[in-house]
Amino acid sequence: QVQVFQTGGGLAQAGGSLRLSCAASGRAFVGLAVGWFRQVPRKEREFVAAISWSGRMPVYADYLKGRFTISRDNAKNTTVYLQMDSLKPEDTAVYYCARARYTSVRSGLNDYDYWGQGTQVTVSS
Repeated sequence: QVQVFQTGGGLAQAGGSLRLSCAASGRAFVGLAVGWFRQVPRKEREFVAAISWSGRMPVYADYLKGRFTISRDNAKNTTVYLQMDSLKPEDTAVYYCARARYTSVRSGLNDYDYWGQGTQVTVSS
């Protein structure tokens, strides 16, 4: 059974930064894209960013306007990072990492098969 593990997150002030990390059991990320999503209460989970297996040309949600950066380290156990800068209160959400079914980046929920447990990010004004 594939497991996806997330670390990082927590509390930050507006304008500050946080970094999330994501890894999977075994070699579950090898050859596949990985994405980040977020969700607030009573709203649908929304796409944040995704990165292909090669790490080239990551894709971001338009609303981020360059504030977040996704990256991955494929050495040893693949780890995917989400660097969040210039945080705003509206970035407050539970953030989820997920493994894509494909090598290339995708933004749809159904394009992902295994999900992390979620990490709370709270940005105060």
